[in-house]
Amino acid sequence: MNMKNRNALNKFIINIALEIKKQMCIINKKEGRAAAESKMGESKNMKLLSIAIPCYNSQDYMENCIKSLLIGGEDVEIIIVDDGSKDATAEIADRYAKKYPTIIKAVHQENGGHGAAVNAGIANATGLYFKVVDSDDWVDADSYRKILDKLSELAGGDTTLDMLISNFVYEKQGKKHKKVMRYSHELPENRILTWDDVKHFGKGKYILMHSVIYRTKLLRECGLELPRHTFYVDNIYVYYPLPHVKTLYYMDVDFYRYFIGREDQSVNESVMIGRIDQQIKVNKLMMEDVDLWSVANKKLRKYMFNYLEIITVISTVLCLRSGTEENLQKKRDLWTYIKEYDLRLFHHLRKGIMGRTMNLPGRSGRKISVAAYKIAQKIVGFN
Repeated sequence: MNMKNRNALNKFIINIALEIKKQMCIINKKEGRAAAESKMGESKNMKLLSIAIPCYNSQDYMENCIKSLLIGGEDVEIIIVDDGSKDATAEIADRYAKKYPTIIKAVHQENGGHGAAVNAGIANATGLYFKVVDSDDWVDADSYRKILDKLSELAGGDTTLDMLISNFVYEKQGKKHKKVMRYSHELPENRILTWDDVKHFGKGKYILMHSVIYRTKLLRECGLELPRHTFYVDNIYVYYPLPHVKTLYYMDVDFYRYFIGREDQSVNESVMIGRIDQQIKVNKLMMEDVDLWSVANKKLRKYMFNYLEIITVISTVLCLRSGTEENLQKKRDLWTYIKEYDLRLFHHLRKGIMGRTMNLPGRSGRKISVAAYKIAQKIVGFN
């Protein structure tokens, strides 16, 4: 074979080798994506992120929420859950679902409360990941894009991500300075974590519904089902799945905008006092749904205890704030219930600084408890 033919043959062989390598890269990429999807137990045509918007008589503000989420485009599924609204909420939901049929899904149901609406969102979700955004809140566009990019990147990786955490901002009505709840001191940034990597969470610092995105399949497999016709179930939503979370990822971006300040809002103090039975119900369910002493990881168990402690403090102080004998009796009944249900938990709650402060005897003790509560209000930023 002469030199010219030999060079032509070598070039031909090299081209074939390059083409084979190219095709193998394509195949490996597809197989990697398929493996990730198979690991999630989902189909190739699934969405990256499902976002549920629980709506009840939300006609005045829900469109602002929806528009902020539409920026996510086709990677996102927006599930508007009309929870038996009596205003134009249903019509607005249907109008957006008709206009964006590949992105928005409208679900209509009889009124069942916030928990039932979240349950409907999970049941209808087709995304790898799931988030709840309340109808009077919204999200930051730049942070939203960064989170979607990161979820897309992690979805094709070797490690299954269970929970992504980001910051949220208290958009408190009438306040120029917006308090940001960030976790940069508690969670290492921009890498997959386990609970062993988590640092100390101080009092008043908790992972709330506004800051969390869960893997959809995890929520289903852990059996999460929120109670109907019950307020404050967002605490159960965040708390109950935690023992099933093995991997976390924290992004220091101010993603969720939590509007606070409406007079009829569920976190308004006077409204919370009027719904003290609901708060106590959630408090008890959190104790009953998770056996803290069976949580193997010590850091997670401590965090979950602190979370349960602050919920118990809120229940206790709201009873004290009301000043009525009926609610003071409810406070005593709650602590009696805790003692009878789990004596070990009771002693841990009572011996802590918050437990001691919340149970000081007499009128002077109640004043000290309420003063501590007012300080907590300023630190945490709720209404």
